[in-house]
Amino acid sequence: MAVLLVVAVPLVIHSYSSLNSEASAPANVVPAQPAGPAATRIVQKKSGPPKVREGTLDPTLNTNILAASQKIEYKGGQRNIFKMFEPPVKIEPPITSVKTPPQPTVYTPPPPPPIPLKFYGFSNKPGEPKKAFLQNGTNIFVAVEGDIVDRRYKILKITNNSVLVEDVLNNNQQLISLTSPQSS
Repeated sequence: MAVLLVVAVPLVIHSYSSLNSEASAPANVVPAQPAGPAATRIVQKKSGPPKVREGTLDPTLNTNILAASQKIEYKGGQRNIFKMFEPPVKIEPPITSVKTPPQPTVYTPPPPPPIPLKFYGFSNKPGEPKKAFLQNGTNIFVAVEGDIVDRRYKILKITNNSVLVEDVLNNNQQLISLTSPQSS
């Protein structure tokens, strides 16, 4: 910490003395031509041109540059003023041949799933409607025409060789033919 103090004290003294020497030089205030409601003032030192140290800007107002910049008229549309660099725009040549658009694909919905019921028999007693014996996996259903089996399949017509079944969820009708029951 002592080393920093030894280095900092001379730097502070040097910068303070350079500020005092610049502040002690008398300055002349010359009024300029008024620009609007407030007048602009130009500050000049008596001892000739102002001293310019490295890393500082010249504090005097250069009216020649100001007057020249006021005469410049902005012409927009050539470039984006908010970007430093913008890549050049590539202009493509006009299309001479007409490309035919690809043929649209026709969407066909997938076919409904097959009805998994198996018809393996029927019962036909006089005076009673015809009953069909249907199997879905391990479940066996006995149904007459108009019944709904397995909460999904409606029995439309029962014949000696087949049963017409409608899938109520998919509105799909399927004719299931008579098969012999499988022995396990």
